[in-house]
Amino acid sequence: MQLSAIGEIAQQCWDQIPEHFPFVILDEFVIMPNHIHGIIIIDKMDDDMHRDVQTQHFASLPPSIPSSPVGNTFGPQSQNLPSIIRGIKIGVTKLAREINPNFGWQPRYHDHIIRNQSAHERIANYIKNNPVNWGKDKFHL
Repeated sequence: MQLSAIGEIAQQCWDQIPEHFPFVILDEFVIMPNHIHGIIIIDKMDDDMHRDVQTQHFASLPPSIPSSPVGNTFGPQSQNLPSIIRGIKIGVTKLAREINPNFGWQPRYHDHIIRNQSAHERIANYIKNNPVNWGKDKFHL
């Protein structure tokens, strides 16, 4: 995959994620002409020594705070996957708009918690092989 100038920006922003989120380990990553794929490993423990992983989709994990009619019942929205994704999108957008003022991301993203080694291998292989399969992609231009 030959990266465009905006692709180079996306790569730099991806590589800088651990500088802003020291609990993140970057894994497989690829930049495609109209999207990116990446595996982000969140390696932090909470006070009870349980994994503290939060995702955007509320069905992924049960809320840790009982529901209430007011306020955010899902806890603080920083130092989690949505804040990492928000950060990379902001970083890329700011620099990409210097090249293309109309640059923009799709408003949402897909996340998935990888629960075992075989799932990790399957997803990592999908990401690695994505450029080879680009010609068959329904969004291939």
